Amino acid sequence: MTILIVDDNQVNLFVIEKILKSDGYDNFVSVQSAKEMFDYLDPSNAPKCNEINVILLDVMMPEMDGIEACRILKQNPQWKDIQVIFVTALEDKVKLSEALDVGGIDYITKPINRVELLARIRVGKRLKSELDWHTNQEKILQMELDLAARVQQSLLSPPVQQPNIAIAASYLPSSNLAGDLYYWDKLDEHRYAVMLLDMMGHGVSASLVCMYISSVLREAIKKLTKPELVIAELNRYMNLLQNDKENLLYYFTGVYFIVDTKEKTVEYVNAGHPTGYALVDGKKTVPITQTSYAVGFVENIKVEKEIIHFDSSIQIVLFTDGVLEAMGPCDITSTKELCKIASETWSMDVPPIDYLVDKDLQQNQPDDMCVLLLQAKS
Repeated sequence: MTILIVDDNQVNLFVIEKILKSDGYDNFVSVQSAKEMFDYLDPSNAPKCNEINVILLDVMMPEMDGIEACRILKQNPQWKDIQVIFVTALEDKVKLSEALDVGGIDYITKPINRVELLARIRVGKRLKSELDWHTNQEKILQMELDLAARVQQSLLSPPVQQPNIAIAASYLPSSNLAGDLYYWDKLDEHRYAVMLLDMMGHGVSASLVCMYISSVLREAIKKLTKPELVIAELNRYMNLLQNDKENLLYYFTGVYFIVDTKEKTVEYVNAGHPTGYALVDGKKTVPITQTSYAVGFVENIKVEKEIIHFDSSIQIVLFTDGVLEAMGPCDITSTKELCKIASETWSMDVPPIDYLVDKDLQQNQPDDMCVLLLQAKS
C-alpha cells in the first residue's frame, strides 16, 4: 500500500511524513500540487497508480484546489476507488461539506493531530481493501456470467437450409443471459420438430431454468416426439422445480410443432404463448393460437393439439412477448400489424426480427426478444 500526500506547503508535508514514519509507514509519496498528483497517477505509471490506497489531499492549493482535484479523481474509473482524506485549515462548514460531497471519505484539520491522522488512514485502508475485494468478485462473477452466456448460446440450433425446408431465428437477449430459447431437430427425411419458448423473467434465474429445460426438451423429442406428449413431459419437469417455501412460480410459454413435408401438415401445441402465424400456400394466414396453459403453471396440464394442412408450402412465424412490447404499447395494434406482416412471404436472407422491429428499437429493450421463421414446401 502507498499513501500519496498532496500539499503545496513543504512544512505540512514534513509533518505528515514524520508522523507516518513514526508509525511504520514507509511507502508514501509526496507531491506539491494537483498537477503533480495527476502526473504521478498517469495511466503510463500503472503499477504506481495501482499501489495507491489513500490520498491525503490539501483543500487550499494554487491553480487547482483539492475539491476540484477530488472531483476529477472520482470521475475516472481507474482512480475512483482510491480513498481521499482532505487535509485543511478551513473551518468553513459549507466548504467541508462540498469536499465530502465530491467523494472524500473524511477530513483532518491543521495543525495535524497524530492520533487523528493515523485513525483516518486506517479507515481509508480498510475501505480501499473492501472495494478491491468487491471489484475482484465482480470480475469473477462477470467471467462466470460470460461463460454461462456462451453455454446458453451453444444450446441454440444453427440455421437450416434444405431443399424443402429452411429455419432461422433472431435472438436478442436484454442482458447476457436470457429466458428465450429456440431448438429444432430433424426427425427423419420429411419431419422437423421445432420449439420456441419464453421463460418467466430474464437474467440468471431464467437462463438457468432455460438450460435445464433444454436438456429435458431434447430427450423428450427423441422419446415422445408428439407435441401433446412433449409438452406434458416438459410440464412434469417444470413442476419438479416448484417449491412451496418459495413464493415464486417457475413457468414458460412456448410453441412446439412438427412440420411434415410428406404429409403436408403442421401439428402444434401453443402453451400460453403469443399467437403466431402460418401462411398457408402463400394465400391464407392461419393464427397459431393457445391450446393449453403455460408449461409449469399447473401440475396437471390439459394439452390439446392442433393441425394445419397445406398443399404446396407453409411459412410459420413465431415470436416472444418482448417483440410485442418493442413494437408498441398497444397489444391490439401490434397483433394486427403482426398478422399483416406475417401474411407476406419473408426472405430467409433477412434477419427475421427486421420484419417486425425497427433496427433502432432492437437494442436496450427491457425484455428478451426472439423471432423464429420456418418455410417448408412439399
